[in-house]
Amino acid sequence: MNLPLSVFGPTALRAGLSCAALLVAAFAPAQETTRRGASNEQLIDPELREAVTRGHDWLAANQDRDGSWSQLVGYKLNTDYDVVDSRPLPHVGVTALALMSFLAGGHLPDRGKYGAVISKGLDYVLSCSQDDGQITMHGTRMYSHAFATLLLAEIYGMSDRPQVKAVLQKSVNLIVDSQNAEGGWRYRPFARESDMSITVCQVLALRAARNVGIFVPIDRIKNAQQYVYRSAVRGNDRYRGGGWRGGYGDDGGSFRYQLRPQARATFPLTAAGVTTLYAAGEYDSPIIRDALDYMDRQVESFNDEWGHGHYFFYYGHYYAVQAYYITGDPKWTRYFRLVKSQLFKMQQRDGSWPCTAGPGEAFATAVATLVLQIPLQYLPIFQR
Repeated sequence: MNLPLSVFGPTALRAGLSCAALLVAAFAPAQETTRRGASNEQLIDPELREAVTRGHDWLAANQDRDGSWSQLVGYKLNTDYDVVDSRPLPHVGVTALALMSFLAGGHLPDRGKYGAVISKGLDYVLSCSQDDGQITMHGTRMYSHAFATLLLAEIYGMSDRPQVKAVLQKSVNLIVDSQNAEGGWRYRPFARESDMSITVCQVLALRAARNVGIFVPIDRIKNAQQYVYRSAVRGNDRYRGGGWRGGYGDDGGSFRYQLRPQARATFPLTAAGVTTLYAAGEYDSPIIRDALDYMDRQVESFNDEWGHGHYFFYYGHYYAVQAYYITGDPKWTRYFRLVKSQLFKMQQRDGSWPCTAGPGEAFATAVATLVLQIPLQYLPIFQR
């Protein structure tokens, strides 16, 4: 496969080229130390590997016959989770996250301990592709579409299913076409408003797709980058709502949920903003540095407030771990030791993680194991 020069810069291009390395990663553990480097190697210990294995075993045991993981389908409503149906339903977004967690451990479709699990899950995700390109089922929204697109981009080249590229191309086209005038995305395709939590998902999916040779117009990435810049809290801006106080240059440095001045600004949204800028090829700016300092100040109180298993905790750290990892030491090592310790304390006896508000335990377990496996560097999208 011939890869074009990526709009995301040389780091992302190297990540795309490393897709081939995934094919041998599970069979070459002796190469791990060389690839990861000394700082990451110090973070990977037997306790981490055991926690991830227990989580993967739980996910494998709780996969549905059709290859999906059933969870509550819904959306955020203030600090609650509003569901479209009181019953757990096959959830394409959670299924994509669970499969990415297996891939992040070096596991491959149709090979090894979890090969059949990944293969069945991939078949389910592909079956959720609609005529317009959206990957959805049972009312899932653009969050799930982006996670599924990211999964297909990461798995493209590993699978001999011709359908993977066709579905990936259609799903990317939908993301590209539905970007709005603000430069972002919302819960539904072609919405006029944007929000940071949806936008970061779409940009990561586009970056992963571009890395494996799928065409992504550069103006879509620049528009998203500008949206994030406009979301930064500046000057004497203040949000007086729950949990956040301060402004840019004071106790600020954060990113807003939406462009409206009164929109909230939080640790998860700031992590999402930094991760979006990194995915768009922006690696060093005063806005990023201030945002990381804000995250440093907020991470422990964020864990204290939401570390009982709320979905805020999981999606916040899903983006925070990527932001800190790309930033590197010393922030990275300090952060990862903190979140690793928190996740160890939260893991349940059966190997799963709790979800007190949100889709359910499969979602929590998929994200927790993904976060713990970032130092392994098997997935190209999570590499420096």
